[in-house]
Amino acid sequence: MSFAVDPAGTATSPLGFSAGATFAGIKTYGEGKLDLAILASDRDCAVAATFTRNRLRSAAIEVNVARLKQGSGRGRGVVVNAGVANSSTGQRGVEDGERMCELAAPVVGAEPVAVFVGSTGVIGHFLPMDKLEAGIKRIQLSRDGGLDFARAIMTTDTRTKHGAVRFGPYTLGGCCKGSGMIHPNMATMLAYLTTDAPVEGTFLAGTLSQAVERSFNLVSVDGDTSPSDTTMLFANGAAGGEPLDAKSPLAGEFAAAVEALCVYLAKEVARDGEGATKLMEVTVRGAASVAEARQLVREMTTSYLLKSAVHGADPNWGRIVAVIGRSKVAINEPLVSVSVCGYRVFEAEQPTEHNPADVAAAMGGKTVTIEVDLGAGAGEATGWGCDLTAEYVSINADYHT
Repeated sequence: MSFAVDPAGTATSPLGFSAGATFAGIKTYGEGKLDLAILASDRDCAVAATFTRNRLRSAAIEVNVARLKQGSGRGRGVVVNAGVANSSTGQRGVEDGERMCELAAPVVGAEPVAVFVGSTGVIGHFLPMDKLEAGIKRIQLSRDGGLDFARAIMTTDTRTKHGAVRFGPYTLGGCCKGSGMIHPNMATMLAYLTTDAPVEGTFLAGTLSQAVERSFNLVSVDGDTSPSDTTMLFANGAAGGEPLDAKSPLAGEFAAAVEALCVYLAKEVARDGEGATKLMEVTVRGAASVAEARQLVREMTTSYLLKSAVHGADPNWGRIVAVIGRSKVAINEPLVSVSVCGYRVFEAEQPTEHNPADVAAAMGGKTVTIEVDLGAGAGEATGWGCDLTAEYVSINADYHT
């Protein structure tokens, strides 16, 4: 089951959702750009979320985890700022995050416990609460505010990342931000998904978790995870109908739609990796397990040598077999094969007859595909990364200043 993602869709494409944004002066770069936003539902939602596995979690995540428990997985909206991550800020950071929810509650039209919070940007800085308070008061929600919301949550992103999918009589929309400090097990990435389908909470949470494992957790730009990473899915049921659960006729369609949108957004994150010029799409087949296939995908997309070769369109497939060899995944050596951009370059323990110039020409495009078969089982996974450029170093050398 496959779904086409409408790239013009946003988090306000589903019925009952609205959003708004403003420039509060939080970001010290990109003056005049939006940096504070609210996404809200006009009714109660079932809410599911996944968070970073970084052990030093940001204040926003601590607030959100508590709110999910207090509200039994229900909520109405989220307020998000860009420019300051509110991470490694201690108890004051938690209190500031809670205060953001309190300030946004009247805009959302809900109690503070029903409002979640997100912060992204520089670690170790306290939130400028005076600017936040003034900015939140200026935000006006509208049904067409989804694009402004997507713009406001960006940091070093060069473009917005958003889309929508139709399944049955329902719509699923969403957006995300992420460009650097991106690695599997969540990254410096915020993603907010919405649907007007009436989805039961346990099924919603399981569906999101599975989709994240197959999408955002298989993206890497630079091998670094962050303390702020969050994916949230709000289901408000505004389109009516019977509640969807694992036994519903539309259960499979809903799960496929969520995965399709998450994969689409994950690829957009990789395409927009800091300094990136090319998308890497790595598929591993024939692994002993899905877990081992995912492990090798992650090792491929974080190999600096391989990422550099992709940037230079260098058909040096030896860098691929080197990663396979140093990994700890099971292989059946005589059956291992490697293809680059559709060209089989290695199999049966030796090079194939191919023209390196043809491979190099194919690698000159915007997407470089790498396919590996380990010959050791039925495990398979696909993940995404990007090339490594001098611009990446420049961006991160100057990011704090």
